[in-house]
Amino acid sequence: MPLPKAELHLHIEGTLEPELAFRLAERNGVEFPYAGTEALRHAYRFEDLQSFLNLYYELMAVLRTERDFEELADAYLARAAAQGVRHAEIFFDPQAHLARGVEMGTVIEGLWRALGRSEETHGVSTKLIMCFLRDESAESALATLDAAGPYLDRITGVGLDSAEVGNPPEKFREVYEAAAALGLRRVAHAGEEGPPEYVVQALDLLGVERIDHGLRSVEDPALVERLVRDRVPLTLCPLSNVRLRTIDTLADHPLPAMLEAGLMCTVNSDDPAYFGGYAGDNFTAVQQTLGLTEDRLRELARNSFLASFLEDDEPRRARYLAEVEAYEFPQEQA
Repeated sequence: MPLPKAELHLHIEGTLEPELAFRLAERNGVEFPYAGTEALRHAYRFEDLQSFLNLYYELMAVLRTERDFEELADAYLARAAAQGVRHAEIFFDPQAHLARGVEMGTVIEGLWRALGRSEETHGVSTKLIMCFLRDESAESALATLDAAGPYLDRITGVGLDSAEVGNPPEKFREVYEAAAALGLRRVAHAGEEGPPEYVVQALDLLGVERIDHGLRSVEDPALVERLVRDRVPLTLCPLSNVRLRTIDTLADHPLPAMLEAGLMCTVNSDDPAYFGGYAGDNFTAVQQTLGLTEDRLRELARNSFLASFLEDDEPRRARYLAEVEAYEFPQEQA
């Protein structure tokens, strides 16, 4: 049994494995410029965040119907459960689908078909977080929030993702104020490729409760002190950082130093189909490469549940935390 954990930084569109992409393409009559799944896997070699995003958006073309989104989510949940995920807070990017003529209801209803039965089918509780694309306009974000109005009973919070550089959090202040007024939780990508100042803006101007990535926070000692003092969770994605060349090698990852500094770090998979690993794979990679102790791994798992938006079900959070404390690591990891 893997270590129980929550996944807090997961883009559902980023779980589109080549095999499913080709199956959906055939079903929906979408032509790919790739000869087969291996050719597509070969394309999963990126120079930076933008080159990844180009392929990411290209492959979204296969997602057309509620059934497509249901199968996408169900496939992720099965993989996540096998790697110890007990609770998943899942990002989705409606603007990327609306731009293709896919309606908001198609996306949400399709995802919800899988999420609604996830506990029964996979033993994984779920929440849904709607992300705004930061390289789109602030007006587009506001229109997206408005379009989500009929589905707010399915949506726990809002996030901010896509190309970070040149798109500071302050650009989305108005839509985050509107989301807060609707009672939605707030997170945002910041400090992945963008500077520590973006993390500060996300906290001060957007009122976020978690920072997605936040890797470059370590460059600002005053920010680190603030994040530690206020117990602001960081949803780190180590394998993603390597694949997108935010860091050169996993051995260079600052996770051990961040934990030592008292930062509330969590480990997640980001876009696992593209970055070479799901949540459990990321835990295994940091344990093996960075030499994290069992106590540190348990701390990461504990943090994931403490950082989860489970305030509406504290008994559930308590059960998950008890599972973490009771977990016995396999002998070979001792």
